[in-house]
Amino acid sequence: MEKILIIDDEAFIRENVERILREDGYTVLGAASGREALEQVGDEDVDLVLLDLNLGPEDGIEVLKELRKFDPELLVIIITGFGSVESAVDALKLGAFHYMKKPFKADALRVIVKLALQTQSLKREVRNFRKGDLELFEKVPMVGASPAQLDINRQVREIARFPASTVLITGESGTGKELVAKAIHHLSDRREAPFIEINCASIPVNLLESELFGHERGAFTDAGQRKLGLFEEANKGTIFLDEVGEMDPAMQAKLLRVLEERRIRRVGGTRNIDIDVRVIAATNRNLQKSIKEGHFREDLYYRLNVFPIPIPPLRERREDIPVLATFYLELFNRAFSRGFQDIEPAAIDLMRGYDWPGNIRELKNVIERICIMHSGPLLKPEHLPHELAQQNGQELTAPQTLVTDLALGLEEATERYESALIRQALDQTGGNVLQTAQLLKVPRGTLRYKMGKYGL
Repeated sequence: MEKILIIDDEAFIRENVERILREDGYTVLGAASGREALEQVGDEDVDLVLLDLNLGPEDGIEVLKELRKFDPELLVIIITGFGSVESAVDALKLGAFHYMKKPFKADALRVIVKLALQTQSLKREVRNFRKGDLELFEKVPMVGASPAQLDINRQVREIARFPASTVLITGESGTGKELVAKAIHHLSDRREAPFIEINCASIPVNLLESELFGHERGAFTDAGQRKLGLFEEANKGTIFLDEVGEMDPAMQAKLLRVLEERRIRRVGGTRNIDIDVRVIAATNRNLQKSIKEGHFREDLYYRLNVFPIPIPPLRERREDIPVLATFYLELFNRAFSRGFQDIEPAAIDLMRGYDWPGNIRELKNVIERICIMHSGPLLKPEHLPHELAQQNGQELTAPQTLVTDLALGLEEATERYESALIRQALDQTGGNVLQTAQLLKVPRGTLRYKMGKYGL
């Protein structure tokens, strides 16, 4: 239920507005001064503020500044009987959502409040939207013909019907764990709410708690304002904890408490906040082995492992390779307008015979690289990387692997090849920059420069 704070030094105005908004089901708080208002905002999760610009001896514009400083995302509607164009412009410049003059009709107030709260919800959704694989989500992980893939599809549809159950997805890097998580979310009743993802291995230990649970203003050095954590951002939706096996033991204990109590406490906060979130975790580690070694909590494992979905590596479901290759060829062919129509049977045979240590991610990157460097109408064996032919006991000549569109010119063709080579090396090292630099025999700084240049 949304909370609305009314800041007005006239009690009868507060009471009338409170009555109108409570009839619409909102929780309404009141404050007669700026100081009282800031205390309310500090103690409560306020979604919207109605602020009178004329607060007796106080300047409403200054109160607006303080509110925005405390919480930049807070929406504020200005109400005043002493309005002017200048004060309206000043308020809007400071981030006020709307400007209303007294007296105003109840219906007009209801409309503006509803619009403001809808805008807040949309802003959060846009902020949390992740680009890049929406089209992939709609078809993958449903792409595949192997019994293993069909079983995964069945499990995804089944667990999506139970939007509160925790899910643990396991499998090697690149097998599509994130796509499975997104499929569960978008097939469930939570699909209209946010899907929030975080890689637990990519956030420093000392920052992960604040990232997940948020923090209050002044909780630590540089905490100049309140910050909502990802669990709050994901409320009513799904939070995806990728590489949960890398989580620090102290954070494991805090995550366990959240899963048991379904509430969080911001860093530096004094009260618990109820949350309604489905937790999906994923890992490429053997968590049972990590438990025996003392690196992962057994009680947390059982909390996460309510509904396990193991994903086999691509080498164990080779029937899926031609289907996935065709899917990605169609996808990147459209994206780059390259004119590919099909894959030669010999190329399919090479792909089926390769073990794909990077799994689906490696296959996707190979097809993308081919579509960048070559044109159709057929994807041929000579378009494939050396390692595919070598594992199959064949060898491709260097001139064949470098065939490209001569119309590009030497400089652009060289850049495309260099970009593809770096991408291939990154795939092989799992994205480790230091190892990639060593593999390519270039300084790490040079590699970082080129990765930035090519958007890798």
